[in-house]
Amino acid sequence: MAHQHYRILVLALLLLLASSAAGVGRKKKTVTYDSRSIIIDGSRELLFSGSIHYPRSPPEMWPELIQQAKEGGLNVIQTYVFWNLHEPVQGQFNFDGNNDIVKFIKMIGEQGLYVTLRVGPYIEAEWNAGGFPYWLREVPNITFRSYNEPFMHHMQRYTDTIIDLMKKNKLFAPQGGPIIMAQIENEYNNVQLAYRDLGKKYVDWAANMAVSLYDQVPWVMCKQKDAPPTVISTCNGRHCGETFRGSNGPNKPTLWTENWTAQYRTFGDPPAQRAAEDIAFAVALFFARNGTLNNYYMYHGGTNFGRTSSSFVTTRYYDEAPLDEYGLPREPKFGHLRDLHRALRLSKKALLWGTPSVQQIEQDLQVITYDNPNVQNVCAAFLINNRTTTPATISFRGVDYYLPAKSISILPDCKTVVYNTVTIASQHNSRNFEESSKVGVLDWEFFPESIPSMDQLSQESKAPLELYGLTKDTSDYAWYRTSIHFDKRDLPMKAGVLPVLQALSLGHALLAFVNGEYIGFQHGNNIEKSFVFQKPISLKPGVNEISLLGMTVGFPNSGAYMEKRFAGPRVVTLQGLMSGTLDITMNNWKHQVGLNGERLQYFTEEGSSKVGWKKLNAAGNLGGVNAPLTWYKTYFDAPEGNGPVAIQMDKMAKGMIWVNGRNIGRYWVSFLSPLGQPTQSEYHIPRAFLKQTKNLLVVLEETGGDPREIKLVTVNRDTICSFITEYHPPQVKSWVRTGDQMRAVVENITSGAHLNCPGNKVIKAIEFASFGDPYGVCGTFAIGECNAPNALQIAEQYCKGKKECTIPMDKGLFFGANDACPHIAKTLAVQARCGNPGNNSS
Repeated sequence: MAHQHYRILVLALLLLLASSAAGVGRKKKTVTYDSRSIIIDGSRELLFSGSIHYPRSPPEMWPELIQQAKEGGLNVIQTYVFWNLHEPVQGQFNFDGNNDIVKFIKMIGEQGLYVTLRVGPYIEAEWNAGGFPYWLREVPNITFRSYNEPFMHHMQRYTDTIIDLMKKNKLFAPQGGPIIMAQIENEYNNVQLAYRDLGKKYVDWAANMAVSLYDQVPWVMCKQKDAPPTVISTCNGRHCGETFRGSNGPNKPTLWTENWTAQYRTFGDPPAQRAAEDIAFAVALFFARNGTLNNYYMYHGGTNFGRTSSSFVTTRYYDEAPLDEYGLPREPKFGHLRDLHRALRLSKKALLWGTPSVQQIEQDLQVITYDNPNVQNVCAAFLINNRTTTPATISFRGVDYYLPAKSISILPDCKTVVYNTVTIASQHNSRNFEESSKVGVLDWEFFPESIPSMDQLSQESKAPLELYGLTKDTSDYAWYRTSIHFDKRDLPMKAGVLPVLQALSLGHALLAFVNGEYIGFQHGNNIEKSFVFQKPISLKPGVNEISLLGMTVGFPNSGAYMEKRFAGPRVVTLQGLMSGTLDITMNNWKHQVGLNGERLQYFTEEGSSKVGWKKLNAAGNLGGVNAPLTWYKTYFDAPEGNGPVAIQMDKMAKGMIWVNGRNIGRYWVSFLSPLGQPTQSEYHIPRAFLKQTKNLLVVLEETGGDPREIKLVTVNRDTICSFITEYHPPQVKSWVRTGDQMRAVVENITSGAHLNCPGNKVIKAIEFASFGDPYGVCGTFAIGECNAPNALQIAEQYCKGKKECTIPMDKGLFFGANDACPHIAKTLAVQARCGNPGNNSS
């Protein structure tokens, strides 16, 4: 009997251990909130979140991106759910490969981070059609994002599918998963007035519908001032600490769901930037003013592969984020925000349990203190200088503190400055694109896309069909063709006088051919999508064939009544005929969706084998150079190393790129910004898309380019820098909090230039060093009026050959007892080049 009890006990213990092993990282956690913060498992939390979208990077990159986000101090990842990816055909769902959102969320949980799930279904996100699948547009009597029965039916069915998928996989925190919050709808206040009373009814319905599907985590609506009480209204923008007037109820926390780390770009835009200092100031101010969740949109933007971007949006997405398009930390943005998170964590207890008080020193100078008189050593202070150009000194609790212009200093113990938003202690870096030595000269072949003849086209109508409805989002391209007969007397008689073809288009771009001859190209832009194509043409007596290739550059992603957007040629005329202007809009048009190369898949091994490619080389056949509507093909071996890879398209114009059959996105190098430069020249080829040898590269060029200038490059951030002044506080990692006490973790707390090479690389060379008043930015430093002559030697002594190093900010080290320029406040600037250990080349 005793033996039997023993066996039962052992079996129970084994079952318990097995259950425990299966549930590692799967602890069930309640999620609630109060007026102060989100509460997880009974504990108030400070949440530092970043947006990373699973479709914008291949699954092979997800673990590293999540790990880097964690190293950047985040504890939450935010992602949208992309309806048109998951249900491209009504009723047919796809959650495989790059669409495997369950895998993505599980990876986040495995690394100990939480998730905010933005279900949408409308997401905007500079994503094609704002995430709506095309078929939704053709549902009878539908009005998107309104109290409209057809739309609400499909929205609820889809939302239910996503929530059910999360529940089945136990991904919500109360089930042991990482999802602590969900969002329904997206920035609806932007369009709500367009729908009048139906707008408000829709908002209330959407909130209640979402909560009814799962009510164990909070639901939010961003930028929704009149959000129903069942959800939390949150802020989106750049300066929510200044603009947000609070949530939609007294017992709800202050949350920032989109803090824009730069700005997405459309083709034709100049560079979009936002300084790390500006972001840090905005976040520090938000937490000082009762905020407890900040989400960086984006933390990693990634790539709009294929045809996934919305109208005119570049293939590269939010490259200025803390992790750039290639997943490389963009310094100092990555490091400066990481240090901010550390400083705020040191202040956590005071922020979550202290009582805030505001001391107005004078205009634009302020101290916000969080104090709890009932708990010893619980105090944090934010010293705020909101002057844009002048520094200040604030006296706080008997001590004078220097504050640079437009900056906030954080004192986690109300005594010690561990962080200032404008004095960057973290390193800087610069991105390099280096031509691959392994790829060599590419051997190109070409094949022209054929213009379909009238008898090859079957879809016919009196007037040109609307482009969105014609393509149904299956291709960027659609042919429009008509024929017209002219007598010799109809055509201009004078020498040098030609008829003119004019086409008024609602967007986005158009190629024109007359009797097989290329006439020209015209396009709109993100602000004004419509345009007028107008070019002289040659007509002949007899039958003339006019062919127009209408093009989209993504479907619109925002605004009211998205289901009622239109594109393509609307009015076509011939001007300068002997009888005047002839309107041929109603001349009977035939259509074809897509190109032959798309249908036959020239970009795959099987499809390309069906094409009679011609060799393209400098000595021989150059007929394919600068030719419109031409396919190009070559093979290349994977570039050296294991870092990111890109393709430079400098001498091409506009088109698409495929690698091993995978569409890496639209390119448009000929659309120049006001600065006279392409908005994007390099295009990401994920390593996961490559084989070691013989990678098939296919390019479709629409208007004419020279593929011989295409280059395969590797991408790195091996140029690292530091720029430190006398006023910089030491790195925030010099302090830790043990219980209620904050203490230093190093004996000598001083500021200095800290350098750390990425990966396993070491510092191979010091490219610049100056102690005095150097100026410039990483990659373009210059010596000022004051410079210690031994600065380069000291930097090499401290750093060369090491993975990381610290050069002290010490006048004595550089000048000894004789400061050559005592009247100048000192700055230390260092630029180094990293490389692989043992490799003499940098």
